[in-house]
Amino acid sequence: MKILVLKGSPHKNGSSNLLADEFIKGAKENNHQIEEFDVAHANIKPCLGCDHCGMNGPCIQKDDMASLKEKILESDMLVFVTPLYYFGMSAQLKLVIDRFYSFNGRLTSKPIKSVLIAAAWNQADDTMDDLLTHYRTICNYLDFDNQGEILGLGCGTVSMTRNTVYLKQAYQLGKKI
Repeated sequence: MKILVLKGSPHKNGSSNLLADEFIKGAKENNHQIEEFDVAHANIKPCLGCDHCGMNGPCIQKDDMASLKEKILESDMLVFVTPLYYFGMSAQLKLVIDRFYSFNGRLTSKPIKSVLIAAAWNQADDTMDDLLTHYRTICNYLDFDNQGEILGLGCGTVSMTRNTVYLKQAYQLGKKI
């Protein structure tokens, strides 16, 4: 299976990417083809809502989304990786999802699996509720087959994350894919 990991953290060596790396390790052991794309450091502009694309054509903007779009459409699975910022995904990852608009029809017509990996400082049980609802709504809207979520509570720093069960959970999820 071709898996595209969309890393949405501005911190290249942060907790959410650490969790993603464990997922990748498990998935590679199952001989899946993994590609990582650092959306947080790519040149991706926000959707203008201009409707030039008509939801199924070229976007008027010329940025890294054109190459990312092709990678997405060639993939069997998307892994959304984000730190939790104010109870939602990072703005960098949200930019990419908003830009799905230009190829919405192609996304919904292709069977795509997905996973969410998120890290939060807070440990309260309801910390990830809004992010989880948003992610699942995106999956429902785009007909993505959600394969699971790793919601790392108490993962505010890499050292905090290393002392949680979430690294093992991320590895195991990657291994079972």
